[in-house]
Amino acid sequence: MPIYRQIAISIINAIKNGYLKAGDQLPGSRDLADSLNLHRKTVIAAYEELYTQDWISMSPRKRATISESIPNLKASKWEEFSSIHSYDIDFNLPFNQYHDVDHSVEENTVIPDIIIDDGFPDIRLSPISALLKTYRSYVTRTYSIKNANLENPQGTLALREQLVNYLSETRGLIFSKENILITHGAQMSIYLSAQLLLNKKAKIVVAKPNYPKASQTFSNTGAKVLEIGIDEKGLKTDELESLCKTTTITAVYVISHHHYPTTVTLSVDRRVHLLELSKQYHFAIIEDDYDFDYHYTTPPYLPLASGGHNGNVIYIGSFSKILGPSIRIGFMVAPKNFIQQCVELRKTIDVGNDAYMQNSLASLIKEGEFTRYFKKAKKFYQERLELLDQLLKKELNKYISYTLPTGGMAVWIKVDKQYPISAIQNLSKLRIKHISKEENAFRFGFASLNEREILQAIHILKDHFIKHQ
Repeated sequence: MPIYRQIAISIINAIKNGYLKAGDQLPGSRDLADSLNLHRKTVIAAYEELYTQDWISMSPRKRATISESIPNLKASKWEEFSSIHSYDIDFNLPFNQYHDVDHSVEENTVIPDIIIDDGFPDIRLSPISALLKTYRSYVTRTYSIKNANLENPQGTLALREQLVNYLSETRGLIFSKENILITHGAQMSIYLSAQLLLNKKAKIVVAKPNYPKASQTFSNTGAKVLEIGIDEKGLKTDELESLCKTTTITAVYVISHHHYPTTVTLSVDRRVHLLELSKQYHFAIIEDDYDFDYHYTTPPYLPLASGGHNGNVIYIGSFSKILGPSIRIGFMVAPKNFIQQCVELRKTIDVGNDAYMQNSLASLIKEGEFTRYFKKAKKFYQERLELLDQLLKKELNKYISYTLPTGGMAVWIKVDKQYPISAIQNLSKLRIKHISKEENAFRFGFASLNEREILQAIHILKDHFIKHQ
């Protein structure tokens, strides 16, 4: 910080602490400069800074004085003086506190050779370069600049119109541009839904285990979060039916494809059962379909939202699994009146969107860039999944168990109980982003790793298990 500002801030702090009071004289600029062994112009600059901010008064041929408008403050004792900055002190007044329920990732400043994420695309294959090229072209066009400056809390018209067609073709959803809200990712959609649906009297059902951030978001509303089991066919809807008979359920949160963290897909019969229960017991379904686009051996089931559901299903998706986690664009599809209230709530925390980015994304969808990308990416990801399957069976079969998913970007791996999962989370050359100590398991995100990196990760894990036998 420049010395003249250090002087000014020191004098301001002396005023705030009551050491200097209204009308007190400050040393002359020459005297203060001599005592501090500084050039006089430095002190003059400090006094001018204080004068500009109305901390002091200055008049020709007179010493600077503390402004008469400064209220008299009680001086602290000198021994109470502390060099601690204000923001080094905890906030000690009452405020709401939210506790992170996912402690799986510890802060680590050392970047390891390999990072196993919990299921993200390979940016090296992603259409992000085409997206950014289109973005750059938009910021130079007069029309697009004017269009971007329009208020768009629901999302740009161009992207909403493209998604009406895209989601109809890929997911069988029938809706209009009034039924969709563009958000900064699936998490924002979950938050908005939770705020509108839940309160302290509400009860929401989730699977166990569940996506931690969703459970935390629901819990933060004051609602009671009820957990039911999950198996190879997904959420146990028979348990849900038993619960509905004794308890009024407000909503059910379900990840219909590649459940997080276990990667299982909700079966057809349970999808039908869940929709029937929603109609019978009048609860909402929050369908998080963040991982719909990646299926390798079989075509995907249509979402719950594509069927007849009396408007009870709030459908959530994201482009992070296509473009990369740093591109925060998601969407929510719901009845018009629900979307309108989400827009009003969203305005209180986020008044607009990145219109350039949304219109660029709309352009990519319209030009068929996504179709070309999926054709290429699915081939690579399927090869990586098959390689991982082979290596897990060959190298780690004694230490782990897993069920190979038919799609998605991650494999849920359970580790033998004699090898605590916390011990492998932060190895010197490898870091795992999502673990579950309760399940002694972790998600192996394979899509973002090429063949060499997958081989390296398996060898690091094998070496660890061998050393701790």
